[in-house]
Amino acid sequence: MSADHLTVRAATPDWFDWALDQPREARTVEVEGCAIHYLLWPGEAANRGGLLLVHGGGAHANWWTPVAPFLARDYRVAAIDLSGMGDSGRRDRYDSDIRADEMRAVIADAGLGGDCTVVGHSFGGFMTTKFGARYGEEISGAVIVDTPIFAPDEERPTFRRKTPMTTTRVYADFEDALARFRLMPAQPCDNDFLVEFIGRHSLCQVEGGWTWKFDPHAMGTRRFGEPFHEYLQALRCRSALIFGETSKLVPRDRASYIASLMGSNAPIIEIPRAQHHLLLDQPLAFVAALRALLETWAKG
Repeated sequence: MSADHLTVRAATPDWFDWALDQPREARTVEVEGCAIHYLLWPGEAANRGGLLLVHGGGAHANWWTPVAPFLARDYRVAAIDLSGMGDSGRRDRYDSDIRADEMRAVIADAGLGGDCTVVGHSFGGFMTTKFGARYGEEISGAVIVDTPIFAPDEERPTFRRKTPMTTTRVYADFEDALARFRLMPAQPCDNDFLVEFIGRHSLCQVEGGWTWKFDPHAMGTRRFGEPFHEYLQALRCRSALIFGETSKLVPRDRASYIASLMGSNAPIIEIPRAQHHLLLDQPLAFVAALRALLETWAKG
C-alpha cells in the first residue's frame, strides 16, 4: 500500500505522531505451513523482558501500534497477526490450538524470552487463555483485556448471519472502502484518528479494487464455543484482567466471574470511561495501567 493510503487525515495529537515515528520491524515466521506476520519494537532498554500483544477478532497487529512504543521503553514488544487476519497467511481450518502455536513461534522468533507476558484483547484474550493453559510455564504472565469469559450455563452470543459469510465485498475505490469501516461490536469512539488509522491498515488491494484483510472463515460462527473458562482456570502462569468501565461485553458482574476463575491474587483493573475497544477509547490510560501491573509483578 502507498504511504498516501496509510496517512491519517484526521487531526492527531503529538503522542500519536511520536508513537508512529518510533522504529519497528515487520517480520514473518512460518507455522504449520502458514506465514505468520508480526511487528517488533526492539525497545530502548528492553531490560524487563518481553511482551506479546494479541489483537481481537478480525483485527490486526496495527491496533497496537499507537501504544506499543510506550511499552517498548522497557520491554521488547511484538504484536502478532493471527492466521487469517492482518498480513498473515490463511489456513483451511482455524482453531485455538494452532493459534497458540503461532503465538509461541512469534515469542521465540522475536526473542521475547522466558520472561515474556502475553496480553490479549477480546478474541486475543481467548487465545491467550488457551496459550496459558498449554504453555504457561514458558512465560511470565497472561493479561486478558476485555475478553468476555462466560460461565458454563450462561447464554453466549453466536454472531450467526442470516446467510453464511464466504466472501468479503470488493470496493472499487479505497476511500469508499475506508468509509465502510466499522468497529465490532459497534460503539462510538471520540478518537477518530485511531479508528481511521486501524481502518486504513485493515484494507488490502485485490483484483477489482479493495477489500478487508481478514479471511471471512477465520472467526467462524462459534467463537465462544470452547470452554475458555476451563482454560483460564488451568493457566500455568499468573494472570490479570483489564476491562472497560462501560464495556458491554465485560460488565462488572462478568468481570467478577472472571476474577473468581483467576483466583484471589489476580489483579482486576477497570479503565474509567472505556468501552470494549479500550485501546481506542483510553489508550494512554491503558498503557499506564498495563505498565503499573507489569511493574508490580516485577517487584513481586
